[in-house]
Amino acid sequence: MREITLRSERRTQLIDVTREVASALEGTGAAAALIFIPHTTAGVMINEHADPAVGRDFERALERMVGDDWGWEHVEDGEENAPSHIRAALMSSQAVVPLRDGRLALGTWQGIFFCEFDGPRERKVLVTPLS
Repeated sequence: MREITLRSERRTQLIDVTREVASALEGTGAAAALIFIPHTTAGVMINEHADPAVGRDFERALERMVGDDWGWEHVEDGEENAPSHIRAALMSSQAVVPLRDGRLALGTWQGIFFCEFDGPRERKVLVTPLS
């Protein structure tokens, strides 16, 4: 297993981690990779990464779908972070990507995104080569 450490800058932020995941897999000889997010207020997704506007659109859409001002019951450190948990649940905590000739077999426009919903903070992405 390889660990990627990153720092988010905003409460809701999609961060393209495709290059970091690819680097973590170099020389492993794996057939696929499991990308896992060990956080309850973050997730991972595969989507278009050629245009940064796509990530920003996802950020806004998720904030509108699950509003911060709904009178949540779950409070952590004096802050209602229930929306962060719910946004993360709408994503996934894991993704599996096949490898072809040692490289991520993503589509032409696809990238791997770490999805932050409770930032800014330091986070981990775990990458496990699969045989």
